[in-house]
Amino acid sequence: MPKQNNSSRFTHHSLRIGITGQSGFIGTHLYNYLGLQKNVERIEFKDEFFQNEEKIDKFVTQCDVIVHLAAMNRHNDPEVIYQTNVELVEKLITALERTNSTPHVFISSSTQENKDNLYGKSKRKGRELLIEWSKKRGAEFTGLVIPNVFGPFGNPYYNSFIATFSHRLAHDEKPEIQIDAEIELIYVLDLVKLIFELIRKGKSCDEYLVPPIAAKKVSDVLTKLNQYKQHYMEAGTFPNLDDYFDLCLFNTFRSYIPAAYFPREFKLHTDDRGSFVETVKSFGQGQFSFSTTKPGITRGDHFHIRKIERFAVIKGKARIQLRKIGTEEIINYEIDGREPGYVDMPIWYTHNITNIGEEELITLFWINEFFDPEDPDTYYEKV
Repeated sequence: MPKQNNSSRFTHHSLRIGITGQSGFIGTHLYNYLGLQKNVERIEFKDEFFQNEEKIDKFVTQCDVIVHLAAMNRHNDPEVIYQTNVELVEKLITALERTNSTPHVFISSSTQENKDNLYGKSKRKGRELLIEWSKKRGAEFTGLVIPNVFGPFGNPYYNSFIATFSHRLAHDEKPEIQIDAEIELIYVLDLVKLIFELIRKGKSCDEYLVPPIAAKKVSDVLTKLNQYKQHYMEAGTFPNLDDYFDLCLFNTFRSYIPAAYFPREFKLHTDDRGSFVETVKSFGQGQFSFSTTKPGITRGDHFHIRKIERFAVIKGKARIQLRKIGTEEIINYEIDGREPGYVDMPIWYTHNITNIGEEELITLFWINEFFDPEDPDTYYEKV
């Protein structure tokens, strides 16, 4: 049977995409990013499906596209890593065969494929097994060979050395360099954007080499992270973020800052003329603005996936709420303008501000880029 062109295949319904490893680092980012796209239906996947034929069979039959991300990265016994990763691919293929399903399958492999370690060998073997399946079944297949991935919310000591370094610095611990090698890196948002672009194109590629956004020595990355710790956490000053890699690294670093770090108090300078407060210092550029809010009114209820934003309360009483997308826990901060303070909005956290006082609320805002109506990076969702 000839291959079916995906562009015609998805004309009459939403594109149904399932992600094995949906709850993992890349899987979570991809799942959340797909939720922002039009005409996309996300097919839920849980790790337990691999142990239940009925559930994994139902999953594969529902999908137009499967992105296979489920894998083990670390274990004391490398043989366990190899066996686990290969078995996960075999279970996926078995379900596809059992249900006679031929979705476009993507697999995340690694630039470690050709290195002498069992993790890399397991990723290469998994890709080879899916190539064989796709040729046999006339199905679309894309094998992604991915460099080292970093970004917000990665697990320290597991996903990336950047996650480990950022976590340790944000918690007043000292990172240690094991091997000061030059590492090719890709930011997780760039990766998931690329995956979705390839899904849309719908073409097979047995070995797609994902380009890095940068190649950095471990020691150089640690130097920047130490600067973020010193200038941002200790002095409240934003770094220069003109360079795209620096923006990605800084957004990664600040995702590890404990919630208890905020709100921060401003230094209030007073004399017989009144008072003066420095709200934001930045080594780069940004946009400043302010708002007045009547009692009982709420502003916001949106989130950003790129922008950095600070809310500074200088008059009145405010409640600032944050909730990470895909979770239910709400973080509440209360600030009284008599003791001015601020909260910075993490990416992928929907947020709002409410006037909970009896007088007018005055809030200053800073954001790291000018507002662009063609690319606002503002997604509305109630906290």
